Amino acid sequence: MISFKQLRYALAVAHTLHFKKAAEQCAISQSALSTAIAELESQLGVQLFERDNKKVLVTPVGEQILARATAISLEIDDIYRLATVAREPLSFPMTMGVIPTIGPYLLPKVLPAVRREYPEFRLTIAEEQSHVLVDKVRSGELDTAVLALPYAHEGLLDFPFWDENLVVVTHRDNPLHLPSPVRAVDLREARLMLLKDGHCLRDHALAACHLQASSLDETLEGASLYTLIQMVAGHMGSTLVPEMALDQLLSGSSELAAIRLEEPGPHRSIAFIARPNFGGVSNIMSLRVLFRTALKEHAKSLSA
Repeated sequence: MISFKQLRYALAVAHTLHFKKAAEQCAISQSALSTAIAELESQLGVQLFERDNKKVLVTPVGEQILARATAISLEIDDIYRLATVAREPLSFPMTMGVIPTIGPYLLPKVLPAVRREYPEFRLTIAEEQSHVLVDKVRSGELDTAVLALPYAHEGLLDFPFWDENLVVVTHRDNPLHLPSPVRAVDLREARLMLLKDGHCLRDHALAACHLQASSLDETLEGASLYTLIQMVAGHMGSTLVPEMALDQLLSGSSELAAIRLEEPGPHRSIAFIARPNFGGVSNIMSLRVLFRTALKEHAKSLSA
């Protein structure tokens, strides 16, 4: 009978394409791993890998079988996570993705509260763009991810925990003399600078201002919010940033002004996403409460 251990060894070989590295990853000897793979192939009656002294290749039938093995592995991982529900909250390690327009501004505000409330909790964080994180959550490479909605994530659950608006940042000596607050129509003739295509914040900004991407000057694009702010400081134009990022982006700068965007909001919603059968949803709920509370306290401290 096929064992999960055999499948786990085979998945490690498929991932590393190297028997020695796979054995090290599985913390067993190379000979034990090779024996387990040979037994698995014998039980299945097919060859999963082509191997010689120089390389390892996955056979076509091996790819199909290992795709099923990956799904089985995810289900078993979820069984273990379900078993943690009765334990203390956040007692099981988690992997979480976060997008670049949220991570640097959210994490400093919420992680101290997580460490204070759950000092033994182990959280691994990966920063990627939204489409990469969605794929990684679907595949099980990540337990959850923090995205800015709206964003397509069909087949996954979402758990919003914070709504926010976008704010116009301009130079105080802006010759356009933008009014306060700013309406979307006021920005149509302005040199509006946004992130490059592929960042969901770009889409949220365009939607909030009722603009088309074709109306923007493609030479005025930034790779990060920090880059955009430096471009504004250099009198190149104005930009839109999330409220959450204002205190960090404008810290120590007397040249820049933040102006409220008077368009219906919220302009984006911050949420966790997860697979429907993910066994650690209760942990996400615990993080959701912690994050929301920390953000409320931070907002209150800024307005005090």
